Amino acid sequence: MAMNDKIFLTGLRTECIVGIWDWERKVKQTVVVDLEMSFDIRKAAASDNIKDTLDYKAVSKRLLDFIGNSQYQLVEALTENIARVVITEFSVPWVRVRLNKQGAIRNSRDVGISVERSAEDYL
Repeated sequence: MAMNDKIFLTGLRTECIVGIWDWERKVKQTVVVDLEMSFDIRKAAASDNIKDTLDYKAVSKRLLDFIGNSQYQLVEALTENIARVVITEFSVPWVRVRLNKQGAIRNSRDVGISVERSAEDYL
């Protein structure tokens, strides 16, 4: 498999319950997710057919639903589970997930987590 091929999805914005403080357990906060997913695109490039590639619209819809309904205390747990969903449900061999919880730290625009996971991590 050509592991250099990457499909990316940037700036996926949604709201969810995430945090450890009492107020964070009651108010949805905005998170922004960037994904980079390895996927061999050669078959799709040859066929020009959507069924031969990673359907990033389906990935986006699934993650918006997953994140929006999640209630993790830590962004670490949310980020790890986003990676798990992408790899296990969409047969992606490798993913980089960057989750940004904007406004979580005063005087900082961005704060968050970045993880890289492969299919072997979820065997």
